[in-house]
Order: sequence, then C-alpha cells, then structure tokens
Amino acid sequence: MSDEVSGAKDLVFQVDDRHAGLRLDVFLAGCDESFSRSQIKAAIEEGDVLVNGVLPKVSQHLKAGDSVSLHLEAAVEAAAVPQEIPLDILYEDESVIVVNKPAGMVVHPAPGNPDRTLVNALLFHCGDLSGIGGVLRPGIVHRLDKETSGLLVAAKSDEAHRNLSGQFETRHVHKQYLALVWGDVKGSFGEITLPVGRHPQDRKKMSTKSRHGRNALTLWKVRERFGAATLLDIEIHTGRTHQIRVHLSEKGYPVVGDATYGRGPKRSSLNHPGLAPALKNFDRHALHAAKLSFLHPKTGERLVFSAPVPKEMEALIAVFRGSPNAGLQNRTDRLK
Repeated sequence: MSDEVSGAKDLVFQVDDRHAGLRLDVFLAGCDESFSRSQIKAAIEEGDVLVNGVLPKVSQHLKAGDSVSLHLEAAVEAAAVPQEIPLDILYEDESVIVVNKPAGMVVHPAPGNPDRTLVNALLFHCGDLSGIGGVLRPGIVHRLDKETSGLLVAAKSDEAHRNLSGQFETRHVHKQYLALVWGDVKGSFGEITLPVGRHPQDRKKMSTKSRHGRNALTLWKVRERFGAATLLDIEIHTGRTHQIRVHLSEKGYPVVGDATYGRGPKRSSLNHPGLAPALKNFDRHALHAAKLSFLHPKTGERLVFSAPVPKEMEALIAVFRGSPNAGLQNRTDRLK
C-alpha cells in the first residue's frame, strides 16, 4: 500500500506466515526489487521505518501480523554530478583524499540539497570515487553536519572504502573536535555515554531518549573558560548522527549557534557589549573537526591531519575572550 505526497512515499507492508521470522532488512528488501539492502539499512537507521508504530533495529526478526511502514523521500537525482566547486585539499593520492570542509557545505546530495555538495565537488576534482557509497554518496565513509567545519576523508577506490569503513568500525580512525558551548562547564574533563537514536517525536532530530538508541561515547576536556561559555576539546569514539551536539545539549551545555539542540541565553541578557552583534552575525554552530588520523589503506602508515579554526569561529571566540583582535591560543591540555 502506498500514499504519495509531493513525491515522497509512505509504504505499509503486512507480514504473513510465509515471511514470519525474517530479519526486517531482509523482509523489506524482498518487498520491492528496487530496494537495496544498503538503502533499507540507511532508512531504518534514519528512523524512516516503523514496526507496529515503533522504531526497530535493523536485525529485528518479524512475526506474522506485524505492520511495517517505510517512508521514502522524493528522489533528488539519479546520480551525483560533477560540479566545479573550490576545495581545501590537505592530502590526496590514488586511494584517499582529505579535505577541510567549510561550514555551510552539505556532504552529499539529499532532499533539499540536490547539488553544490562536497560529493559534487569531489567528483569534479577526482573524476571518480568509490562506488560503494551509492550513486548519491560515492566515496563517503563518514560525514560532518552541514554547519560543522573541518576534516573529512573520502575514498577514491572500493578497496580504500572497505578498508576505511573497517577502521571506523574498529576505532582505528581518531577524530577530535573543538566546540564552543554555552555555560561554565563543571570539571576539567569527563565523558558522556548516553545512547543516541532518532527522536521519538521529531524524525529530523536525534535524542538520548530514543527507545532504540545506539551506544555513544564522547570525551571532553576544557581548553578555555569565558564565564558565559566554555571552549572544549572533544574526542568521539562512536560516530552517531549529531552525537556531539546531542550529548552536550543533554548535559546542559549546548553548542553556541545550534538552533536545533539549544539556542543558549537571550542575546539581550549578555553583559559583553560586543557579544550580541557577534552572535547575530554568526550563522552556524560553533563546532569544528580539528584533527583526523587514520591508517593509510595501502601502506598501513598512520596519517595525521589538522585543520585551523575557521576565521568566523575564531573571531567569535576572540569576542568571548574579551579582545576582538585576539587569536585562538594554543594550549597543551587537549585530548590525546
């Protein structure tokens, strides 16, 4: 059964005796030959599949009489197309390419962002990428949110894609972020271990209250304090969608500029005369992927990359620090 609105599809399937006992992803892949297993897995993880009205796990086994609903957004393009867009490339060889993504750039085409993405730029620059990610996500093994700046590695071959994906699963990839958060964070360092999953009411958001949240680990350490805000070094050992933003917001320290998970205090209540206009002009959230390291897929050598803090984020930090002309200080008390 299908209900289509503006190109989107809402499909409902009933499980009969013949299909009882099948895994959810296997069942859905068999319902329509146009569905791929990877597409189904992604739909489940994104909260677009419900079993009897409840968010399921990919590996859930079905019973006769179960009702399975699937929401599919309208297709954006048959394939990502190359587009000439400037890239800040830190490293490139025949296997991988490492870029410093600016805030405001979406990683891959999706509903609402059909082009002008990092994938479009990579296809123009590289000519080809690993096909494992699919026609809209070639070469992509991990993502950054649209408004998060910083380091991202893409695979240029299927061999490299499989290798890097395995490294993410076994935690051989190390990622460190810089986050400016609201509030004077208690303590000097700590960890957040709350599970993260699709929000139970709002499918566009993530939450620590999801019934089927996945384990998530975020380590944090204070780099600098400003009273109204704190600058943190962040290390993540899992890569859940919006993990850092959700974890910090849940602890009462939302990322500055994050309109989705916490706006912070009213600008009119801030004492610093230059802070309100600086925040008004800051059109992103203050999260930057500052460091990335992984093992080269062919040589096994550990590669380590760093990306400077973007000027707009550094300028905002300088205002919090109290001097508009101050640069970001180097500190040694960072996450290792």
